[in-house]
Amino acid sequence: MLKGMGETARNFIGSYTDKDRLTTVQYPEERLPAKENTRQFPFLVFDGDDAEQGLRCVACQICEKECPPQCIYIEKSKDKKADHVGKVQFFPATFDIDVSVCMSCQICVEVCPFDAIKMDTEFELSTTNRFGDLLLDKSKLAKSNDHFRKIHPTDSAVIDAARVADREKAEAAAKAKLEKEKEKEKVDAAKKKAAEG
Repeated sequence: MLKGMGETARNFIGSYTDKDRLTTVQYPEERLPAKENTRQFPFLVFDGDDAEQGLRCVACQICEKECPPQCIYIEKSKDKKADHVGKVQFFPATFDIDVSVCMSCQICVEVCPFDAIKMDTEFELSTTNRFGDLLLDKSKLAKSNDHFRKIHPTDSAVIDAARVADREKAEAAAKAKLEKEKEKEKVDAAKKKAAEG
């Protein structure tokens, strides 16, 4: 018992004298870097420089349906735009998240088939206007893929590699389809010529 108390006393004194064990940070002047797996509130990922054009979200509304506190509101657009592989998709005309209700469960991230919604590390969202400032719209939620790479480098590297592979696969399929159509046109032209001759 005395041995255990001695160990406790040594650890207690060491926590005040050993630089590696001084855990108190003078927040907000000093800040610890956020861990990669830190999650606070969701944000929408966009590619390129234009948040509206590069938004990955296709308004499938899966995240809205799966959200336990129902804090996500999506309204689908009437027109469509091309996604990263060139497939024409819908996009959200409205995408709102009420972070005063959000419980940061990350279910929206897990169910998104397009890697369009991810969890941010920003936690300082204090405001005096609970209803106006904590209802984030598409323009406030949109953050670049570079931001995602910075806060979650491991996840973003895997996702970016998969998206590049998808794009290359789609380009190869389109090229094969074009060659097949050209070959068919040649065969049809040869058949037509043989029928005439």
